[in-house]
Amino acid sequence: MEFVDLKAQYRALKVQIDERIQRVLDHGQYIMGPEVAELEGRLAAFTGAKHCITVASGTEALLISLMALGLKPGDEVITTPFTFAATAEAIVLLGGKPVFVDIEPDTCNIDAQLIEAKITRRTRAIMPVSLYGQCADMDEINATAARHGLAVIEDAAQSFGANYKGRKSCNLSTVGCTSFFPSKPLGCYGDGGAIFTTDDGFAQACREIRVHGQSARYVHTRVGVGGRMDTIQCAVVLAKLERFEWELQRRRKLGERYNALLTSSAIDLLSVRPDRDCVWGQYTVFVEKRAEVQSALFARGIPTVIHYPNPLHTQPAYAEYRTGEDDFPHSVSAGLRVMSLPISADLDEVDQHRVTQALIDASSR
Repeated sequence: MEFVDLKAQYRALKVQIDERIQRVLDHGQYIMGPEVAELEGRLAAFTGAKHCITVASGTEALLISLMALGLKPGDEVITTPFTFAATAEAIVLLGGKPVFVDIEPDTCNIDAQLIEAKITRRTRAIMPVSLYGQCADMDEINATAARHGLAVIEDAAQSFGANYKGRKSCNLSTVGCTSFFPSKPLGCYGDGGAIFTTDDGFAQACREIRVHGQSARYVHTRVGVGGRMDTIQCAVVLAKLERFEWELQRRRKLGERYNALLTSSAIDLLSVRPDRDCVWGQYTVFVEKRAEVQSALFARGIPTVIHYPNPLHTQPAYAEYRTGEDDFPHSVSAGLRVMSLPISADLDEVDQHRVTQALIDASSR
């Protein structure tokens, strides 16, 4: 069994993907070819954002967004320690300071009620992570940011396509950033990402930064990076858009079915708030004796992954940003218990039942 079955997805979309890639090979515009603008237009329309700027990765999307905001050394960005390293990495690379806030224990998203207490005169932005495919409490976060004149950057690497109070992830705040890493809800065949905004000036800054700060060829108006998304990767995502709505529906149904199959077991499930949905970028549960459970599932041919075992404040690279011995207890607890199960649009019902039965058996020992 595949944890994410990209081979099955390719078989279903082989004709569209092959045709899209061949078109790029025929015209030969591998950098900033016509598929780049086409994808940006379609993604902007999908989210409702005015602008979409494709970039080289989800990490690059965060980095370029922070550069466009003018983050300076010593500036602070409030975020969560329970996330992949890229979230804090982008802040630190620019000399900024990640200021961590603990998570809600039942969603694993940043606890919006704890943010305001961490705001100082050095705070420039709030960066919530829409973890596992469910948006954080963006209205509360935006309201807090507005009271203090701060930008909000949604790290939506796992939640592209999710809905929050009738709006799409990536169009909920000042900036939305997503990833097209192959295993994401909408993935390419390498690295890729995108930035979304309704702010014209911010969008222009991001476009210039991604091409080494150029406003025109060899006219460098700002410091930038080589942050473009390859034309071929844009072509792959365009092909995958052909059935993306179907895949999102499948992910939601698979998540609901997992929940239904596990509700009467001893497994603790993530909560999904009633005013939003989840696209299950990862289907994650809480388990006790995780190593034993993982071994039992592996013995039955079922792969699992931990997203994420060690919160960032416990990592050597980010240890200086912790503030005390008892920092972020919910993040620490989640890191000890979370475990992600196989999920992708092509997971069939038989295999899903096999996963849940194996998990129930292993957890009841």
